[in-house]
Amino acid sequence: MRDGHDELRARLRQAAKAHEPDRARILARVERGMAASSSAPARRAARPPVLGWARVVGATAAVAGVLAVGGYTVASAVQDDAPDQQTVSVSPSPEPSPDATSRGPESPAPEKSPKATPPSPSAPSAPASPPPSAPARPPADASTEDGPLRSDGSVDPHSNDFWAQSNVTVKTSEQLTALVVELRVRQTGGVATTGAWRALPEQDFTTTVEERDGYLVYRWVLKEGRTVPAGQWVFAGQYNHERGGRDARGDAYTATARADGRNLAVAGDFAAQGSDDESNGDS
Repeated sequence: MRDGHDELRARLRQAAKAHEPDRARILARVERGMAASSSAPARRAARPPVLGWARVVGATAAVAGVLAVGGYTVASAVQDDAPDQQTVSVSPSPEPSPDATSRGPESPAPEKSPKATPPSPSAPSAPASPPPSAPARPPADASTEDGPLRSDGSVDPHSNDFWAQSNVTVKTSEQLTALVVELRVRQTGGVATTGAWRALPEQDFTTTVEERDGYLVYRWVLKEGRTVPAGQWVFAGQYNHERGGRDARGDAYTATARADGRNLAVAGDFAAQGSDDESNGDS
C-alpha cells in the first residue's frame, strides 16, 4: 500500500513540475467574455453598468482562484513526505491470579538492625609533653637565683578574707628566649580560680589553669619564637577561698628559662620573709 502512495506522489510531483499555466490564454478568454457582453442585445445593455463590472471582477477573481488552487496543488505535491508516525505497542497488563486476589497484601519483612559494635578500648592518652622550647623542670633544691634570673613569691596585699592573689615576680638582666612559670596554690578549702594575668603581652603566652594533686595550678608558657626582654615581670593567679586568713605556706612556684643558650631555673614558696613558722596569709 505504501508503494502505491509513493508512486502517486512521484507522479503528482512530476506533473506539478511540468505544468506551466498559460496566462495569455486565460487573459484572452477574459477579453472574449468582455467583448461578448458588450455586443449583447440592447435589452442586456440596458442593465446598470454595475453588473457588467461585477462580471469582470468575478471573472478576474475566478482566474485568481484557479491560479491559487494550482499553486497550492503544486506546493502540496512537491512537499517532502511527512515522517511516518511511530506507534508503540503496549503489552496488556497480566491479570492477577486467583491466589493473589484471595490473599491480603504481605507486609515487608522487618529489616535487621545492625549489631552494635562495642567500642574498642582506647589507649591511655600520653601525658602532654612540654613544648620544644620549654626548658626542663627545676630541681627540688633550686633557689630563687640562677645567673641572670631571679624570682620572688608573695601574696598580694589587696587580698581579703574571701579572695586572694598570689604573685610570682621574675627578674632577668638578659633577654629570655624561653620561659615557663608555674604557680601552685594548695587546696586549703574553697579554693577556686577567679582569673590570672601577667605583666607581659597576653598573645605571647599560653595560659592554663587546672586542679592537680590537691593544688590549683596556674601555668604560663612563652610561645615559640617570642622573647622576654630584660626587666621585672609579675605573673598573678587569683582565687576564692574559705572565709578567714588563709595559710599560704603550702603554696609554691617554679620558673624555668633559657638565656643566651643556657638553661636557667628558679623556685620558691610564699612563706613570710624572716620566719619559717609564719605564713604569708590573708590577715
